[in-house]
Amino acid sequence: MAAHLKKRVYEEYSKVIQIPPEEAPQKKLRLSKPSKSAALHIDLCKASGSTEALQYLLQFARKSVEADSVEGVIRILLEHYYKETDNSVRLKIVSLLGLLSKTKGFSPDCIVDDAINALTTEKSHQVLAQLMDTLLVIGSRLPDNLSVRQRLIEMACKHLADTYFGVRNKCLEVLGHLGTVDRPLSRDGEAPPSLGGLRDVQSVISDYFGDQEPRVRTAAIKAMLQLHERGMKINQIIYEQACRLLSDDYEQVRSAAVQMVWVLSQLYPESIVPIPSSNEEVRLVDDSFGKISHMVNDGSWMVRVQAAKTLGSMLQVSHYFLEQTLDKKLMSDLRRKRTAHERAKELYASGEFSSGRKWADDAPKERLDTNAVNLIASGACGAFVHGLEDEMYEVRIAAVEALSLLAQSSPSFAEKCLDFLVDMFNDEIEEVRLQSIHVLREISTNITLREDQLDTVLAVLEDSSRDIREALHELICYTNVSTKECVQLALLELLKNLNKYPTDRNSVWKCLKFLGSRHPTLVLPLVPELLSTHPYFDTPEPDMDDPAYIAVLVLVFNAAQSCPTMSSLFSDHTFRHYAYLRDSLSHLVPALRLAGRGAGRGVELVGSAAGPGSVESAQVFLQDSLNRTNTIHSLEAPGSQDLLDFTIRDLQRLGELQTELAGAADFCATYLRCQLLLMKALQEKLWNMAVPLCLKQNVMATAAARQILEETYKLEFVYSGLGSRQVATVHHVRLQARALQLVLTARTRKGLEPLVSSCDKFLQEVDSFQRQFLSELPHFQESFVGKLLELMPRLSSCKTVELIKILQSTLRQSSMLPLTLPQQLHRATATIIEPTGESDNPLKFTTGLVVALDIDATLEHVQDPQSRVKVQVLYPDGQAHVITPKPGDFRKPGPDRHRLITQVYLSHSAWTDPGHVEVSLLLAYSSSTSSKPSWADSADSLPPPEGAIEGTIPFSKSVKVLIMPKPARR
Repeated sequence: MAAHLKKRVYEEYSKVIQIPPEEAPQKKLRLSKPSKSAALHIDLCKASGSTEALQYLLQFARKSVEADSVEGVIRILLEHYYKETDNSVRLKIVSLLGLLSKTKGFSPDCIVDDAINALTTEKSHQVLAQLMDTLLVIGSRLPDNLSVRQRLIEMACKHLADTYFGVRNKCLEVLGHLGTVDRPLSRDGEAPPSLGGLRDVQSVISDYFGDQEPRVRTAAIKAMLQLHERGMKINQIIYEQACRLLSDDYEQVRSAAVQMVWVLSQLYPESIVPIPSSNEEVRLVDDSFGKISHMVNDGSWMVRVQAAKTLGSMLQVSHYFLEQTLDKKLMSDLRRKRTAHERAKELYASGEFSSGRKWADDAPKERLDTNAVNLIASGACGAFVHGLEDEMYEVRIAAVEALSLLAQSSPSFAEKCLDFLVDMFNDEIEEVRLQSIHVLREISTNITLREDQLDTVLAVLEDSSRDIREALHELICYTNVSTKECVQLALLELLKNLNKYPTDRNSVWKCLKFLGSRHPTLVLPLVPELLSTHPYFDTPEPDMDDPAYIAVLVLVFNAAQSCPTMSSLFSDHTFRHYAYLRDSLSHLVPALRLAGRGAGRGVELVGSAAGPGSVESAQVFLQDSLNRTNTIHSLEAPGSQDLLDFTIRDLQRLGELQTELAGAADFCATYLRCQLLLMKALQEKLWNMAVPLCLKQNVMATAAARQILEETYKLEFVYSGLGSRQVATVHHVRLQARALQLVLTARTRKGLEPLVSSCDKFLQEVDSFQRQFLSELPHFQESFVGKLLELMPRLSSCKTVELIKILQSTLRQSSMLPLTLPQQLHRATATIIEPTGESDNPLKFTTGLVVALDIDATLEHVQDPQSRVKVQVLYPDGQAHVITPKPGDFRKPGPDRHRLITQVYLSHSAWTDPGHVEVSLLLAYSSSTSSKPSWADSADSLPPPEGAIEGTIPFSKSVKVLIMPKPARR
């Protein structure tokens, strides 16, 4: 076929050559690729054996097939399927049928009959299993075709009797995914008519709970769970079968059975079930809780992990059963205790009391078998104790997480499990210790630590892991203690931690801030001792550069916020130190109303917190400022530049005063700055003068266009929470800057050849804007882009000179686009904690070798930091190195917060004197691989831009570090 096509092309080309140029009509030749089905047919026909045919099929599986070619390919595959005798080739063909049925835009209902016919004639068990898998794919693609689904269910029921376990597995899977959901088993036991005389799907599947093959038993349980996920309410009669499977010999069966028992406990929590070997009854959720608790002692660690995790989600269990999991003792052999009234009534009914003359006349009337499980499985007694002491750390972590979920729903249980969680702080695995600290932090609102418990908790502060120490600081922030001795003990241990690990300074200060604010009455009696004050004698003034003294002041000042009488215990220098710390560490020291000896000494001691309506009034001011700028209809209107200047200044100041609105205020100020730069670049005198007479103005306009482009990338990639309208507005400003660059290039350069490609790229960007923001175009009708889109047919066909003139006139006549703000707008920020840049001692290292510099930084509102955050090191000679941290260097202590703890390696040639290197954090962006925002649901269909823009944006203050490379010794 390809040879015939080439011959035809050659004949047409020869005819064109023979006709004279002036008489030859223009002919367009269309070259079409041969169809996939024809190519596959040719390959399979020329295959000499089954091995070669299998190779062709494997190669074909790696190629993509269009939706309109799928049916032809399937027909070719089915034709060869009926001819093929080798099982492996038929197996691969059936597998390809399932893959092709998943093709988007193709409806597989046309191959249902062929697949079912193949199923009835196939003899190979492996091929039968693959055929059932293909039918499952077809049925999943046709959810609304009830007749096809019914036929597939009947075929699955028919082949459930197959001797091969793989066929039975696939049949059960088909029943689970396609079985009738809206017709459960009727109360009279009759089968619903939807199955054509067959029993209900649930009863069919439950028959295979006792299959001799463990993989079939597992598949049966999973099929039942699939029915539950699809909305069918599983019958309670299955509960007894599921409980028996908990003691199966195979771990996959036991694991699936644990999940099955949990599902039934959530569906029928209040149902009453009898206890074997007893006359007692118990709620189903309590009975299932006991049975799953018993699985915490299973021989397989994977089953133990699943059982422990499952216990954490059983929040409806009775309080008695819940507390029994923390006690290994079998209380009263777990029998229900009778009341004193019931015992007296039974004694009275017997007619006589024990006289003591007969041997064992008061012995119990029944023998008690302590090995029999009566009310609760013996494994449930101390289930969590066993889980927390398990040899596998995965089980211990699962048990800790389950304790967390149950403790959050039951304050009394939280108090009882406190000792067990505190003991886990001494686990040998760091991950278990860290998880225990996080769990205790989550339930800290329901508990109060005793002194012995606090002593165990504080011992972890000596851990060498920074993550452990910081997690413990976070725990102490939200923990309640009972006595002032506990506060004093916590302060002493934190000061030891500060002395041993100076890099924990900020974390320790923050911890003491919350400790003081939560316990003001306990801190009050400690103030004279903490501040070393005396009622009669003056004491020496402590050093304000001592981090330990600052830590004590942070504790005291935060406690004084809720205890007005505490300020009477302060000395004169304490008031001065408060004023200093209030200015330097305002995020740690609250605003206090202090009156007394410090007043009249030039120290402002009265601080007032912002009123409750301050944020609302700031939002009103922000919106009013934007409304004022929206009145600017022309960029050349008189007074427009002054109005923008004043508004930008007000917004910058607003961002400094109100941290809650800092992101929105900075975003608006940056956008208005772009408009101001554009306004200055489009001044009338620049465009009415000859180019040689305004070279300086041209240079300024070119620099303004470049700066606007940089600011637009910052607006798009640094701020989070932007909607489609805001992103479209930013792209609109970017197109204006591109047009300005194009016009300036045309004015200053000779020749049109360089402009042709630039004009083509600009028109592509306009077209991309139209496709990407199609829903927002009604808001851009009177804007620069709206006018260009109206002239788009003319722009596509006009010459370059005319295009430049149109752009220039449209750009100068365009009005400022009003800006609307989203509900939540945040700016990505980074703060470098270490290095501080305060040390005068240089880092010395030998030339040619490296020195490690520790970097510790906090990131706020950064999306996908693992791929976007970079570290830049700038040397004095202008060399700049950009380092990408490892993904493991990022932690996430809270929502929208990340922590970067990494090392960068510095190296340089020999220097004669020490020099500073600047360390800063960059935010990388790419216009092609940037994360798709929530509004761009249809962006997948857009082709990627040819010239993707990549770059970095500094989003932290640089820190200077003094280094000194030394020459190598010889």
